[in-house]
Amino acid sequence: MAQARRPRHRDPSNTEEKQYDERVIYVNRVARVVKGGRRFRFQALVVVGDHKGKVGVGVSKGADVAAAVSKGTDVAKKNMVTISLYNATLTHEVTGKVGGANVLIMPAAPGTGLIAGGVIRTILEVAGIENALSKSLGSSNRVNMSYATLQALQSMVPARKWVVKPANSKPKKAPAKKAEAKA
Repeated sequence: MAQARRPRHRDPSNTEEKQYDERVIYVNRVARVVKGGRRFRFQALVVVGDHKGKVGVGVSKGADVAAAVSKGTDVAKKNMVTISLYNATLTHEVTGKVGGANVLIMPAAPGTGLIAGGVIRTILEVAGIENALSKSLGSSNRVNMSYATLQALQSMVPARKWVVKPANSKPKKAPAKKAEAKA
């Protein structure tokens, strides 16, 4: 006699689509020295973005990796910033500096793709930037590089706020001076 299969009930919290793309960039084991030896904890660097111009970075510590990641995700969601995109790239060249980390990010033509490495690439991907060039100058500390990248993206001026002169306006010539009569 064959048994009837029970339908699998799915948890409704798992079926809903995630609103943000959450990526763990780095997990570090940190230690505190106490009388009996060392106590270990974990530090997680997490980036959260919606691929439409919102991105956040969070760093947090926890007793285990899962706790550190979930706390880091919460911090990143609380500190999300909105950046303005222009044709899936940046509006202009930007730089950011945090600690010893300097980050330079430049717009690129459509079809170029992301030419960036490590932390910068991940942040640009979750922000929704598809075409950009970047250069990391100075320190390679992942936490400082992530905050420098976020600072650079925040310093970007949206294209609608640019001050642009009309193409047909010509600079006015100064009035011609009359030749003085020689005496």
